[in-house]
Amino acid sequence: MKTNDIFNLLHNAVESKFFGKKISQREMADRLDVSMRTYQDWKLGNSQPQAATAIFKMLGELDESDALRIIKRISNELKEHG
Repeated sequence: MKTNDIFNLLHNAVESKFFGKKISQREMADRLDVSMRTYQDWKLGNSQPQAATAIFKMLGELDESDALRIIKRISNELKEHG
């Protein structure tokens, strides 16, 4: 799976969390604290953050419960300090 496929999958998952409410690329970029152009490039596969690929591979090495625990910890840290 390509990194842009992962970004599209995650974008759709976030939308479904909000009961199918469409989330614009601008809104998602704002939530991620990146420019809209950067987010568009990620979604289109024109560029990819190299760290993202490594992070996904590392998470794939963990058991499901450990990966979820780490994801939640990272998310909480980003909410508190991001």
